[in-house]
Amino acid sequence: MRDPEETIDRTATETGLSGVVRIDRDGETFAKAYGLAHRGYRVPNRVDTRFGIASGTKGFTALTVMSLVEDGTLSLGTTARSILGTDLPLIDDAVTVEHLLGHRSGIGDYFDEDTDDPITDHVPSVPVYELSTIEGHLPVLDGFPMKFPPGERFSYCNGGYVVLALIAERSSGVPFHDLVLERVCRPAGLVDSAFLRMDEPAERMASGYLDEEGDRTNVLHLPVRGAGDGGIFSTAADIRALWMRLFEGRIVPSNRVADMVRPHSDAPEHERRYGLGFWLHPSSDLLMLTGYDAGVSFRTVHDPNEGSTYTVISNTSEGAWPVSEAIEPLDW
Repeated sequence: MRDPEETIDRTATETGLSGVVRIDRDGETFAKAYGLAHRGYRVPNRVDTRFGIASGTKGFTALTVMSLVEDGTLSLGTTARSILGTDLPLIDDAVTVEHLLGHRSGIGDYFDEDTDDPITDHVPSVPVYELSTIEGHLPVLDGFPMKFPPGERFSYCNGGYVVLALIAERSSGVPFHDLVLERVCRPAGLVDSAFLRMDEPAERMASGYLDEEGDRTNVLHLPVRGAGDGGIFSTAADIRALWMRLFEGRIVPSNRVADMVRPHSDAPEHERRYGLGFWLHPSSDLLMLTGYDAGVSFRTVHDPNEGSTYTVISNTSEGAWPVSEAIEPLDW
């Protein structure tokens, strides 16, 4: 792993990465931390620092929902309307759990990524302190008309994964944040992954910074506690464990995993394909989770054939991308 290690270290240093890089391959692990977890107190990042992973959370949400499908609480054909009742009336009655998991629901998105606005321009439409529960997101999700009929095509939708969190919570009777711990984190042995509150700094928790320089954090740009579309905190080691336990059938059975990681949609505008909760390489078996938000950038890539993984996780909006791009062509 010598050549990749040297390239990664050089790229991380030259680009000022604030975060962690980890590669697991052939029984070897390279892990190194860069930059600061807290700039004001000059606290350095460590390999076990807990970072927000933004939309990487969608993989956790999808697995939580699929575990409810497996035990019969839900089915892939369960309609959102059957759980939502009169809430969010603009969601078409035909939208199903499977549509939502695969970003094929057609529902209007509260945070539409088809726009080209800088990621740091987005702020929630309600005060962030009101977004501590999943039910608290209802006012944010409401009022967006359908973009197209359910199932017609792929369109990445953040709001759809908050709706999935609502469905999971209401159908199970367990608060969503606890449900993810119960259904995903504990079975996978993820000891450092949880929906931490932004206003309650926890041990080894990195603050997210809006710019590569400067001390302004992302606390006014994100919900005080995450939801189904983003906001879980994790470590590079936990992400590696997630991939390994996933393919051992420890979270959901192998047949469910196979369905989640097979192509359900082409997404040429993203230069990828999509399964149910996971991005797929356009032509190979590589799987990905990616997160991008104010003060967060995250990418993890797993090769299920070789059992190898790389993860780049950063507490800045753009920090992870140069290192991730440097790793991709390497023999990692």
